[in-house]
Amino acid sequence: MDNTLSISIVGGGIGGLAVATALAQSGMQVCVFEQAAQIAEVGAGLQVSPNGLRVLRALGLEEKLSKRSSQGQAVSLRRAESDYEVARLDLNKLPSDQRYHFVHRADLISILHNAAHEAGVTIKLDRSVTSIEPGRPAKLNFLDGTSAQSELVIDAGGLHSVLRSTLNTAAEPFFTGQVAWRALVPNVDNRQHDVQVHMADGRHIVSYPLRGGELVNLVAVQERAEWREEGWSQPDDPDNLRAVFKDASSSVQSMLSRVEEVNLWGLFRHPVADNWHEAGCALLGDAAHPTLPFLAQGANMALEDAWALCICLKREPDLNAALSTYETLRQPRVRKVIEAANNNAWRYHLPRGPIRLAAHIGLGLGSRIAPGLMLKQFDWLYGYDITTAFD
Repeated sequence: MDNTLSISIVGGGIGGLAVATALAQSGMQVCVFEQAAQIAEVGAGLQVSPNGLRVLRALGLEEKLSKRSSQGQAVSLRRAESDYEVARLDLNKLPSDQRYHFVHRADLISILHNAAHEAGVTIKLDRSVTSIEPGRPAKLNFLDGTSAQSELVIDAGGLHSVLRSTLNTAAEPFFTGQVAWRALVPNVDNRQHDVQVHMADGRHIVSYPLRGGELVNLVAVQERAEWREEGWSQPDDPDNLRAVFKDASSSVQSMLSRVEEVNLWGLFRHPVADNWHEAGCALLGDAAHPTLPFLAQGANMALEDAWALCICLKREPDLNAALSTYETLRQPRVRKVIEAANNNAWRYHLPRGPIRLAAHIGLGLGSRIAPGLMLKQFDWLYGYDITTAFD
């Protein structure tokens, strides 16, 4: 692709800044339009798994990530009511190039923002895009009544993408019957390198350290029959969260007692978009394929998308052919990941009884007798390398 191609990116999140950095490092002219007035510290923790880390490594950002994250060394599956460790997965047994990091979303955004700036990306803040009109060039329309044109527009605007509905028939998301709380608490227990999953009847809590052990990130999920509004940033009373886990062990109670602010959101399942591109336009990340949090792959899929789209644009001389190749490459991968995430939550929500006992015994034996085999089941996910997919 000609390096003089003008590229506009909607959204200054992880996917938008990653693709902007990759394209600009390849010599292309890139402008990011972000609706917020500043690239600020928002959000909570996320997990960068080995497949996502490969993209950050290819962008030259692995060392910076390491300095601002905690490296995961184990996944500990526990019974919430007793804190008994059912199974433990030793992440150090993964191949040497497959490292796992826990990072505050704001810290990863900061790393990508600085990298984009250093690569020459123009970032325009407080620019809310209301619609995108496909074409050659494509047109962006802004909330203030102004517009801009670009030979390629990449919509990385997340769940509320303005381009997705233009390219696809509207599909109503459906409530999964689960809600989730997200919170950050002080790390008084000196948690350093493990993910803990406390499992209970119809609910579970995932926790892991952030910022060198300064904080612990919490995501708690409960099965619930009804929910009114989709969205992750609705404040809730921490006592509501504590009440749901009132019968949990003292260690869980201690962790929840430190929650001062918490957000609650309903978990909705969205279909993967059938169409990811049209003349001069493309979707990336959650704009194309929102995912549930049960495999910790939302950010990692956006990073994979970013690298794939950049390479397709570099290698294909025709823009439409490049976008078609990108969609063809990415759709099967994200569909498989999303289906795995959709099917994962029930494993943590088994009620007490013979089925849970048998499942936990199986997990425990597997993690102690054949830990390598348990980790091998994730080879398809963590072993995937988008940076060599075109070799």
